[in-house]
Amino acid sequence: MRVSVFDPHAVIHKGLSGLLPEQGHSIVSQALDGRNAVKIVRESLADLVITEMQMPHVDGIALLEQLASSNLNVPTLVFTANPNPTCIARSVVHGARDYVLKSEPIIHLLRAMNGMALNQRYEPSRVFRQIKEKLGQQNGVTNNPHELTSREFQVWQHLGFGLSNREIAKSLNISVETIKEHVQNILRKLDAKDRTAAAVAAIKEGIV
Repeated sequence: MRVSVFDPHAVIHKGLSGLLPEQGHSIVSQALDGRNAVKIVRESLADLVITEMQMPHVDGIALLEQLASSNLNVPTLVFTANPNPTCIARSVVHGARDYVLKSEPIIHLLRAMNGMALNQRYEPSRVFRQIKEKLGQQNGVTNNPHELTSREFQVWQHLGFGLSNREIAKSLNISVETIKEHVQNILRKLDAKDRTAAAVAAIKEGIV
């Protein structure tokens, strides 16, 4: 694969430059943050984007948003030191294909890349897969003392991961105004003073 790497650390660029050719991949562009990501990826004809989440100026989420709004259709693999579930959930919403931690054995990164290169069906990292499945649940109201509707329960799960109304709307493919209505209903039914309290309740009750 022709790979475009976005990471603020020179050691990562150097390490991947030495490692990826051994696996049959080539790095065709590198940048220290996500500025001009669409232009860089398009001009380098990259087949895959690898990005860190935490970068100056333009971070990994903004980079994912840029690519998602373009017509490039290039898969993105998050390779990061950040294990925060909110960041993982946001990467799911904004179209990442996988989320690999830098603390994991490098074989996890290579397995994901090679699976994409061969167009194979492969399982993304366990945490990424679990969060993606939770965000995609259609009916999680098996134990529902708050009398939430199925859709409100979905929105509540998204709140538990710290997602914004716009991100929830994108994930569920409904309007932001509809999400706002659901959030108000959730706060009333949970007797929560704000969305932070609702998110804390979601965590305490184990729905995220």
